[in-house]
Amino acid sequence: MLIKRSLCMITACAALMLAGCGAENSSSKTAAAGGDNKAADSADMQTQDKTMPTRKPMENGTKINMYFGDTVIPGVLNDSETAKALIAKLPYTQKVSRYSHDFCGVTEELPYDEGDVHYGWLNGDIDYATDAPYFTILFEDEDVSSKYGYQVNIGVITCPLSDISRLEGDYEVRIELAE
Repeated sequence: MLIKRSLCMITACAALMLAGCGAENSSSKTAAAGGDNKAADSADMQTQDKTMPTRKPMENGTKINMYFGDTVIPGVLNDSETAKALIAKLPYTQKVSRYSHDFCGVTEELPYDEGDVHYGWLNGDIDYATDAPYFTILFEDEDVSSKYGYQVNIGVITCPLSDISRLEGDYEVRIELAE
């Protein structure tokens, strides 16, 4: 009986952790994380081409490739404390699953500056959610994303949003420095 109860509790905890990504993730908490900061507040953005990421990649950022099976999603990581911690781990493999507006997976805890924590995202953002922790690549719904808190932007993809949004399922994504 005790073993059965323990297995049920472990299963329930795992389900709650995995529920953190996607449409109703735990990052939708309304408690103030980083004050009223929004993803767009200090972002260098492009708004002309909705097929491409909204955030412009950081000039002189760290170029990466993320391998979703045979599909390569290029990106640029910024110079935040969190991005630097991820860069130090490269090459790195991250398990992610497809949800309504992102690919997301529980990751190792990464350091972050409280001043980098904000609400929402811009389409194409690569974010770290501090409340779980989650690694996430967001490709749509930026217009309704401000209800999702505890986000730290660590970069942006540099290909059309459709390259990632057309993918389905779960992946062991290999993240490497681009040559």
